Amino acid sequence: MQFGNDKVKRETSAAGAGDQSACAPVVAKVAKGFWPGIFLIVLATLAAYWPVYSAGFIWDDDDYVINNQNLHDLHGLREIWLNPKATPQYYPLVHTTFWLEYHLWGLNPCGFHVVNVCLQVVVALLLWRVLARLGLPGAWLAAAIFALHPVQVESVAWITERKNVLSAVFYLLAALAYWRFAEGEPGVKEPRDWRFYAVALLLYVAALLSKTVTCSLPAALLLVIWWKRGRWRGRDVLPLIPFFVVGLGLGLTTAWIEKTQVGASGPEWQLNFLQRGLIAGRALWFYATNLLFPGNLMFIYPRWTIDTGVWWQWLFPLAALAVLAALWAARGRIGRGPLTAVLFFALTLAPALGFINVYPMRFSFVADHFQYLAAIGLIALAAAWLVRCPPGIGYGLLLVYAVLTAQQCGIYKNLEVLWRDTLRKNPACWMAHTNLGRLLAQAGKFDEAEGHYQAALGIDPKMEDIHYNYANLLARTGRPEAAQTEYEQAVALNPAKPDPHNNLGALLLKLHRPDEAIAQYRQAIRLAPEVMSYHYNLGSALAGEHQPAEAAREFQRALELAPDSELIKRRLRELGVKVD
Repeated sequence: MQFGNDKVKRETSAAGAGDQSACAPVVAKVAKGFWPGIFLIVLATLAAYWPVYSAGFIWDDDDYVINNQNLHDLHGLREIWLNPKATPQYYPLVHTTFWLEYHLWGLNPCGFHVVNVCLQVVVALLLWRVLARLGLPGAWLAAAIFALHPVQVESVAWITERKNVLSAVFYLLAALAYWRFAEGEPGVKEPRDWRFYAVALLLYVAALLSKTVTCSLPAALLLVIWWKRGRWRGRDVLPLIPFFVVGLGLGLTTAWIEKTQVGASGPEWQLNFLQRGLIAGRALWFYATNLLFPGNLMFIYPRWTIDTGVWWQWLFPLAALAVLAALWAARGRIGRGPLTAVLFFALTLAPALGFINVYPMRFSFVADHFQYLAAIGLIALAAAWLVRCPPGIGYGLLLVYAVLTAQQCGIYKNLEVLWRDTLRKNPACWMAHTNLGRLLAQAGKFDEAEGHYQAALGIDPKMEDIHYNYANLLARTGRPEAAQTEYEQAVALNPAKPDPHNNLGALLLKLHRPDEAIAQYRQAIRLAPEVMSYHYNLGSALAGEHQPAEAAREFQRALELAPDSELIKRRLRELGVKVD
């Protein structure tokens, strides 16, 4: 973004790839070449992300891919689009890509990783085109930094975060189409072509159906118009009203799903407006700092203790407001570009700044993947400055970022590597202890697993997940009384979670307390009536207590949820029920 004045130089090349800065001859010469520019971004990105091609599935990938039954057939594809509860989050375009890949290469993680990396390449090339279309100096360099910056690794190396890279493709395509509608071809005066408006709106909806953080696009477009012209006219604002309406509608839908389906409700989210303001101010500086100095990136960052009575915590939001005020005051000297870049950064981050409840706030207020799109603002600003420096600085920075990205990719090799890396950098992360403990227990390393569960309880004894997983370990290792205590503690801390009720029921049945077990099974079903195993377990308990009619009803309900289960059919036949 230009300093000194706000006159924007239009790109006239058909590729739209050239940089117009005369201060960086080497970078400009490379950037003016369409194919060399593409080649460098593609090759560098594919090389930097090389370690992920041999990586496996990690956290949440089981829900999104491995255990996602909707990927298996056409009925599942319909569910992906028509049933918001069929998938962890209602992002049907993302799950449709997973559906297609599942039918191409099954559960081979390499294919999913390659697609994510290729999408990152496409995003970088589109970003180059967008910034060049707007006449920003350093457009190619900004795109290359975006492609190779290690803070983006979480969005690319994590299969579940297909949401970010796919939505960014549609977001940038929508921006290009809208700008073509609003401004026409560079240097050509012609009436607005409403076909491009329709395409832009369609692409925007596609972006929202991939991840609703892209709802900020119409506001970002208004920001760019203000940067270019210094004012808004009616013809600038009115066409964007449908964009705002659609974005608001789908954004509110995501917020509702996040609360009711994903689980973003409870004590961890009970924050007042002032506390959320402290989170937002601190998060802005956290993300900006990580962009400038990406030396200690981690999967789960420490969760800050927010206290409105601690004076220094107010420095973060006050400093952020001071920066905005200073850029506003200096816009006559340095231009509107820096203020636009910072506002874009803050605006795009807004859904993840703590004012809206999202599930990850349970263990951290910040995450690298939250700033994937927002990073464009500060990266573009930095690139505009870097092309005024000796060209070796920009290329040296790209090399450093490529090396750091390759190193950061290594922590996504598998779950054990991921959780151990998290604990090395954030030893007080109860979630990492719990998940690593569960992973070790599955591998039969019970002593080490128990150590992690006890460490997690020492960090936060009020987390029901820890008690629940620890109870599973105790039950598995033949300590039913201790397991019962932990299950009951999990139920007391969060009676709305069904799994502790179900597993407590199974334990009570083994302890020859069938009436109490049946009560726990019934409670699990009340909380989650769509889970087949709960109905099957209750049916088995009722059959054991010589209540065949009730047992048959539960088995029949289980069969409705899993119509191909031969085990359920056999149990029904044992009760004298005919099964087709």
